Amino acid sequence: VQLQASGGGLVQAGDSLRLSCTASGGTINRASVAWFRQTPGKERNFVAAIKWNNSPAAYADSVKGRFSISRDNAKNTAYLQMNNLKPEDTAVYYCATSPSSTTTPNTYAWKSWGQGTLVTVSS
Repeated sequence: VQLQASGGGLVQAGDSLRLSCTASGGTINRASVAWFRQTPGKERNFVAAIKWNNSPAAYADSVKGRFSISRDNAKNTAYLQMNNLKPEDTAVYYCATSPSSTTTPNTYAWKSWGQGTLVTVSS
């Protein structure tokens, strides 16, 4: 399965963006999906994750109440709705999947990764 993240861009603080993670070459309907983000020289950090059955999602403390992860299995796509963006949210955002039913923040558990999409938030 190939994953493609899209929807990034340049926005101002307080704005919203919705990222999409679209799968091709297979289905992600039974997979868990996560979003991570990374800034230059830093490690990749967990943002949010959701299991295949849409059971309660998991979020990093830094995005709770502002970001929302969802999925549309009919479209083989997952989303990350980002509201009230802050300059510290600036990063390359990656989506990833796991065949396990998990929302772990540990990167090693996520087996398939897409190319990232850059989100830049200006103050």
